[in-house]
Amino acid sequence: MKYFIVLLLFIIAPFTAQSQTYEIGGFVGGANYIGDVGSTSYISPNTAAFGAIFKWNRSARHAFRGSLTRASIEGNDADSDDVRRRQRGYNFKNTVTELSVGLEFTFWDFNMYGGKPVSTPYLYTGLTYFWYDALSKNDVTDVIAKSDNAASLAIPMVVGYKFYLGGNLVLGAEIGARYTFTDALDGSNPIKSLEDLDTLKFGNVDSNDWYVFTGLTLTFTFGRQPCYCNF
Repeated sequence: MKYFIVLLLFIIAPFTAQSQTYEIGGFVGGANYIGDVGSTSYISPNTAAFGAIFKWNRSARHAFRGSLTRASIEGNDADSDDVRRRQRGYNFKNTVTELSVGLEFTFWDFNMYGGKPVSTPYLYTGLTYFWYDALSKNDVTDVIAKSDNAASLAIPMVVGYKFYLGGNLVLGAEIGARYTFTDALDGSNPIKSLEDLDTLKFGNVDSNDWYVFTGLTLTFTFGRQPCYCNF
């Protein structure tokens, strides 16, 4: 890892004198899931999440953004406020790896060239493609087991606040919910390839799962000073 960081700094060093068209950096924080097992709290990170972010600043108000993020998610009925879930006693663990692209929009001009601190709230949305372990539960045991690999789409809905720290560094804090197009993250509604394996459906099979990332981003800006006159 240290050799990768040294190589990255070596590549971007020539651009730092005329900087801030592009940003590259990382995300670190926590994740939680919302579905048919465990707690129903919307923002309650209980597992780790980390990833990489790249931005192409097209104006002082918007940027194209791409990210690759990996997180563990889990749910346990013992943590639920619902008495029926606690009595049921199901639990699961899964891993999500997502690739997301979209548009980041700032509420105020985020001009990093004025020689003074600047900050702004922002929104991000786009399209997410993610990979996960397809889970299933049979009607004999209470164990939800990994059975297959699967992938699906999600819509990211992110709100955050970012600060220009100077020295080509931008710090952000954000909360991002992902509405997925699957109900199989927790094994409650197995994907079609598992339906013939004596699997059991439970919970609300008409409601898809969600997962949420909460954490910090730190990016390094580089490239020529942008001209926003055409945007």
